[in-house]
Formats: sequence, C-alpha cells, structure tokens
Amino acid sequence: MKEKQQFYLVREDVLSESMQKVLQVKQLIERKQAENVTEAVKMVGLSRSAYYKYRDGIFPFHQIMKENIVTLLIHLEDQKGSLTQLLEVVAKAGCNILTIHQTIPLQGSANVTLSLDTSAVVWNFNQFIEELKNLDSVDQVNIIGTGGYNK
Repeated sequence: MKEKQQFYLVREDVLSESMQKVLQVKQLIERKQAENVTEAVKMVGLSRSAYYKYRDGIFPFHQIMKENIVTLLIHLEDQKGSLTQLLEVVAKAGCNILTIHQTIPLQGSANVTLSLDTSAVVWNFNQFIEELKNLDSVDQVNIIGTGGYNK
C-alpha cells in the first residue's frame, strides 16, 4: 500500500537555498535557457546530487494548480462594475467559475469567494493573482483553498 503524500503551500523565503536553486534549475530547463541538468546546475551553483535529491519533491505553485480547484477570497470595494471587472480578468485567464458568493457590501466593501477550475488557465497562476490585485477595486486577494477533483 502506497503511503499518502502530504503537500504544503509555503512562501519562497522559507525554502532552503538548495530547494530554491532546484526550482531555478527546473525553470532554466523549461525555458530552454540551459540544455541539460549539468549546465543548469552550474549556472545556479547547485550540485547535481542536491538537484536529484529534491527535484521530485518541489514544484512551483502554478504547476501544481493544473487540473485543480482553487478558492479565492477577494476583498472588493463597493464600486459600480467592480465585480464585472473582476470576472472579466477571471475569464481572460481561462478559469472556469465553479461557485461564486458575494457578501452584502458593508462599510464600502464586500467579500467575494470564487471557486475556480484552473485546468484551462492560459496565464501563469502568479500572473493571474497579480492581475486581480492590480484592479483598482480589489483591496486583497487570498488563496484560501486548493484541491483536485475528478471530472
């Protein structure tokens, strides 16, 4: 029987230097800025053994989000058209809205909870979050949940 794997979402600054470098190596190879692992590890100053030790255990957040659901809590200012602008960004990103809930605006703001299918997202997930944060009516965006599902 396989042991169930547990995953954690952590900020980059709490990762060890080796783990951060493993992510850099993966990125160099993915973007074809390095031809192979040997070249990429030399570029970032990491041993090949450290790369192979961690490579199957660390992934960028956007990579894990493929075929998953993400739930966002968004603090939105009570302005005409603010929810429409928010939903336009979601649509442009290629996300499918599974559920949406907006609270009644109190003291000039409302909370919007979106559950999204991110399997068809066309942007890098971090770019998507930044696009939401850049909307004038958005005060805050928090990822409050993630998880896979079977279609």
